[in-house]
Amino acid sequence: MKRHGILNAELSGALATLGHTDLLLAVDAGFPVPRDAHRVDLAIAENLPDLRTVLGLIADELVVEGVVRAEDVPTRHPRLDAWLRERFSGAEFTTRPHAEVLGELARQAKVVVRTGAFEPWGNIGLFCGVDAPRWFDKEDVDVPPEYASKL
Repeated sequence: MKRHGILNAELSGALATLGHTDLLLAVDAGFPVPRDAHRVDLAIAENLPDLRTVLGLIADELVVEGVVRAEDVPTRHPRLDAWLRERFSGAEFTTRPHAEVLGELARQAKVVVRTGAFEPWGNIGLFCGVDAPRWFDKEDVDVPPEYASKL
């Protein structure tokens, strides 16, 4: 039996497919997941599981270099925005129009994780990064400037 981390076999397997720059979307219960998306559906009932729990567990397993959310989040849901900034403090934050999150961004995602969240603008994209110290902290490696600050 697995000792810790995500126990859901489908989600755990989907996370293992992600590489640098891949996009994972963690979405609310009402998100229009594209038909051809790799959907991991965790929704059981209203707010089961909730968005923050799912994002927190995913964050414990992935290196996240970027967070994208609807442009409405910082002003219309500042508590969610503050939580995201605290949980993903080392990531670059961007916004997109809500319609793009539902359309273009959803089609770009390698994995879409549907939660049971009933949360306004509860659709968050995570861009995977690289564990810079594990890759570049070696004696004879010339570290690219974009990773030097992460060592």
